[in-house]
Amino acid sequence: MKYLGLIYAGLFRKKLRTFLTLASLIAAFSLLGLLQAVNSLFSGAADFLGASRLITQASTSFTQPLPMRMLPQIEAVPGVAAVNHSQFFGGQYQDGRGFFPQFAVNPQRLRDTYPEWVMDNESWLRFISTNDGTIVGRNLAEQYGWKVGDIVPLNSFIWTQAGGSRTWEWRVVGIFDGINEDWSQRANLMYLNYAQFDEARSGGKGLAGIFVVRISDPEASERIASVIDAKFENSSDETKTQKESEFQLGFIRQLGDIGLIVNLITGAVFFSILFLTGVAMSQAVRERIPELAVLKCLGFTDRQVMGLVLAEAFALCLVGALLGMAVASVATGVLPPEFPVRADLRVWVIAGISVAVLTLAVGLPPALAARRLKIVDALAGRGEPSAFERALRRLFGGRSEEASA
Repeated sequence: MKYLGLIYAGLFRKKLRTFLTLASLIAAFSLLGLLQAVNSLFSGAADFLGASRLITQASTSFTQPLPMRMLPQIEAVPGVAAVNHSQFFGGQYQDGRGFFPQFAVNPQRLRDTYPEWVMDNESWLRFISTNDGTIVGRNLAEQYGWKVGDIVPLNSFIWTQAGGSRTWEWRVVGIFDGINEDWSQRANLMYLNYAQFDEARSGGKGLAGIFVVRISDPEASERIASVIDAKFENSSDETKTQKESEFQLGFIRQLGDIGLIVNLITGAVFFSILFLTGVAMSQAVRERIPELAVLKCLGFTDRQVMGLVLAEAFALCLVGALLGMAVASVATGVLPPEFPVRADLRVWVIAGISVAVLTLAVGLPPALAARRLKIVDALAGRGEPSAFERALRRLFGGRSEEASA
């Protein structure tokens, strides 16, 4: 603590340079926080789903539908607790300005496969008995002001009705919520009654997009998946069964490898900041060579001088990281519920590791230069010989002393 004054004085010897460097670090860590929050959303959502459910899709692609006759065969596999079929609807609300996930499902089977969705029994019964019924997540209902009894028109960009219309009207019969806070944050989707959907659509009747399989023992997920796929092997409807988390990641990767893209952008930004900060720190040490020599004259050891320079680099990186991550946290905190991007603990840990790496990268070279500093050369104004001077000395020996003078 007694060296804080020296660290502060060293950092603010050139105030403008310090503030510009700090601004660069704040921008870099703000971007790091935002990008890694997006990365954390995708990976965290997949981890959150766990292994209690499997997804059975066509072996070629999840966009290829499967016949409904497969459902009882999957249901008969030992270890399977419940099976539901699900079809992505792809509807737009309010002239395309509102888009959220919608899935056509069997109401009772949805209740059996997703016990994490909580809704009163009367609403479940209405959903089962109302062909044009829909249930919506609480976050979605609050966003659009929906209540039970409202009619919600959706314009599907995938499915048309038998008459050629793409506009479907669905009656809100219930509002569901999550069983806990994590599930409540994800209550921003809509489920449609499959009976109305299958009866009214112009094509694809009797087909399902995927089958959602809830299993009794998550430890047996790989065995159960293998048994399901073996049932349809060498048939016209071969399947690929995987954990729900793996299916979600595969769906996201259709847009590209989000993690790789985020890390490449972050790496490019930090390389630029590394270069700029490294130059600024090296310049600061070169300007303070006489001061560092005075410290050594006063009894500071080589290691103490080296530690002071490293401490300055760490303080600069730490303040930049804290302010940058604060900006990222505020920016993600004001996002609406349908964009659950948050700078969580995982993002802060990544930022902490980045501070340590950046400190060593930008602070270690000038710190080592300060450690090797000769008092006589420093007080004489010569400082550490440049690379050119060292080359001259190797070529001409002692005569380079005169040349460099």
